[in-house]
This record gives sequence, structure tokens and C-alpha cells, in this order.
Amino acid sequence: MLSLVCSLAIVASGAARSEQAGWVCLHLSGSPHHIGYEYGRQAAKEIDDANRTLRAYLKHSTNKDWKFFRSAATRLFKSKLEPEYRQEIQGLSDGLKSNGYHYDFTDMLVQNAWIELAWYYVPKFDAEQAKKPVESKAPYNCSAFVATGSQTKDHKVVMAHNCWVDYVIGERWNLILDIKPEHGNRILMDAWPGFIHSGDDFAVNSAGIMVTETTIGSFHGFDEKGVPEFMRARKAVQYSNSLDDFARIMKAGNNGGYANDWLVANANTNEIGELELGLKNVVFKTTTDGVIVSSNFPKDGKLVAEECDGSLSKGPNCCVDRHARWDYLMGKNLGKVDAQVGKQWLGDHHDQVRGLDKACGSTLCGHLDADNRPGFAAILGPDYTPAGAVQGKVMTSDLAKKMSFWAHMGHPCGQDFLVTPFYAKHPEYKWESPYLKDMKSKPWTLVSALSR
Repeated sequence: MLSLVCSLAIVASGAARSEQAGWVCLHLSGSPHHIGYEYGRQAAKEIDDANRTLRAYLKHSTNKDWKFFRSAATRLFKSKLEPEYRQEIQGLSDGLKSNGYHYDFTDMLVQNAWIELAWYYVPKFDAEQAKKPVESKAPYNCSAFVATGSQTKDHKVVMAHNCWVDYVIGERWNLILDIKPEHGNRILMDAWPGFIHSGDDFAVNSAGIMVTETTIGSFHGFDEKGVPEFMRARKAVQYSNSLDDFARIMKAGNNGGYANDWLVANANTNEIGELELGLKNVVFKTTTDGVIVSSNFPKDGKLVAEECDGSLSKGPNCCVDRHARWDYLMGKNLGKVDAQVGKQWLGDHHDQVRGLDKACGSTLCGHLDADNRPGFAAILGPDYTPAGAVQGKVMTSDLAKKMSFWAHMGHPCGQDFLVTPFYAKHPEYKWESPYLKDMKSKPWTLVSALSR
């Protein structure tokens, strides 16, 4: 197992880049525009690759072209951006152009907003055009937990998360951003190329606030008058000094986009919390002893009744099955949870409901490309969808205080995804072939904010 640290001498611009174990680590500081500029300049190839992939992915998954998303992002979000983040996004565009990639402000705005546009706004738009009820397109992404007190070995916080998404998107979710802004707290987070937020949302700030989430499965709802989720998520990580701060910032201007079950913690007090952030229904609770697990399973009954396409508690599905596995593991490991245990669980392949050791859509380390159960995988996509757990992260209170966390690129279980044998069996997915590459699993590595 590797124990490496993202570190590199600071260049004259006040920024640095390093690479390790499949991750690209960017260390950024200064004014909002300068942070964006150095981000765009130093990660130009990754952002360009991500953008070209995204255009094809969105066209296939939503039947909407890039022009549609540019128009929607401009109309819905541009005027609502706070100056700090508007300047950072403009800096991204300027940094890309300095490297010969001609993406404008709006391209980078779409790149940041695509999750809430494609999965939350587009279903509302399509329903209005067809004069039909909104059909949920909310993804069933990620497995996560946060634990403290009697649940953990040292009675401090342990937080873990693996990102579930289509491999063509997820194999590119390999940035570590260390951002030291002019205002607010320093941030360490993973990110998709071009994001000024994390996106799969694993972050820590210099005040000791730890953040992750999983999506609320089957959710539908979007308020066009609201504030973009990606900006609220970035702002909440940057400016929160308590769990209450985080909840307050996320709720202000809530548009329902990227509706998540947020898991948060304070490394200094070892308090943990859960913010189930629907649009009409918002539930926030905290504790200093226990565990909160999450696997896209909506918990509040009123939220389920009013904002979800049915209850996920009925019958087998990827959400309730993983929830059962989390509950079993936590019950059997009271007082034993630490970072090493968290790493093991993110790569877990036991189907708790069926009693099988087999990678599939019901395991904490998801492999939807190995699942074709009738009526089961349909909520996640067609049979054998090339999607699942694409990377993992684990953090403790002690690591958070050092602005560090463990990160793993590729399936946390260690298995590789190889495109040639996959396409031989499933040629129906060859539309992805210009973009989907082998996803090789890398070793766990320790990433940290640069000392400066």
C-alpha cells in the first residue's frame, strides 16, 4: 500500500501540479481569477478531454446538444453567480486559452453545472414540453458513511465514500484540488476536471469541516429561480466553520438540483451530521455518538411521499440492498471502525440480501457492468451498464486536521475494468469507444494540502 503525499515545489505563479497513483493534484492560491487561471492552465488537457467526453455523454443520455446546455446555463445560473465564483470560472476559460484551448465562460459554466442541468432541470423541461408528470432521472450514485464516538476505534470521526457513476465519466474523476483562497477556509477535495466544486463531494476545509454525500434516489424537483447547487456546494465547503454553517449555506437558495443526502463532520468536536436536502423537504440532524450510512436511500417519509418516484423500500434494489449491508457491517463492528476498515468496506463485494459474494449493483463497491437482473438494474440503466464505483476516499479527524485524506483511483476493490473484453460481450456500448478507456485500479495513496 502506498503512502504518498501530493507535493511539489511552488512555481512562481503560486501554483503547483503533481501526479501520483492515478490522481492529478493541483495546488492553487490567490485571487479567484488567478486560482481559476492556474487551474485552467495546469489542467488544460484534462479539462479539454473531460469537455469533449461530456458533450457526447450528454447528447446520448439527454438527447440535448451543447447549445441547449449553454442556453440553459446562461438563463438559469449566470446572473446568480456570486462575483468570486464568476471570476474563478472566467479564470478557468482564460487559463485554458493560454494553453491553446478555446473554451469560453459559458462552456466552463456548463461544465460546472451539468449534473443539475442534465439530471434535474432536463427532466422538468421535458415533462413541461410533453405536458406530462416529471419522471425522475436522479442518479443512484455512491456509497458512504460517517461515524464517531462509540462506533469508532478512537472515538473520533471516520468518513468514507466511493463515487458511483458511468465509467466514461468516473475514470476522469481524478483531480485533487488544494485551494487556498483569499477569503474563507482552505479546501482539499477531489473533483472532476473543470469543476470549482468537488461534484462527488468529498472535501475538508481548514476549519476541520468534513463533507461527503450520496444522491437521493428517485428524486424529482427543480426550482428555476434557485441558486445553482454547484456554487452552494463550493461556498459551503469554503465558508463553513461549523455543521450549522454548512446546512445554512446549502439551504440558502436551494434549487433542488443534485438533491443529496449530505454527511458532514467536525474534526475538532467529533460531531457528525446528516442534511437530507430535498426541495420541499429538508431534514438536518447531528450527533456526537453513532454512525450515519448512505446509499441513495431516501429516509424522510414526507420527502419520499412528496418528492420521489415511489418508495425504494419496496423490493430489492441497489439502494436498499447496500443499506442492509451498511447496517450489518456497522452492527458487527461497533467500536472497531478506523481508516483501514473504511478502505476495506469501500471495496466490499458481499450482497447482503442474497447472501452472495459477487460484485454487482447490490454491493458497496458497485459493478453494474456485471449485473443484468430483470427489473433490478433498470433503475440504474440498461443491463450491463458500464458504471459503478470508480474511486474511493477515506478521512479521519486526525487526517482532516492535517488537511489530508486517503484516495484510491479505480474500483476500490482493486479490480480493473478493461474495454476490449467488455465490448466483445456488449457491443451495444461501443458508442462510448472514442471516450471510454481501460480503468486500471491504483493503490491507496495519501493526499494532502501543500505546506506553504
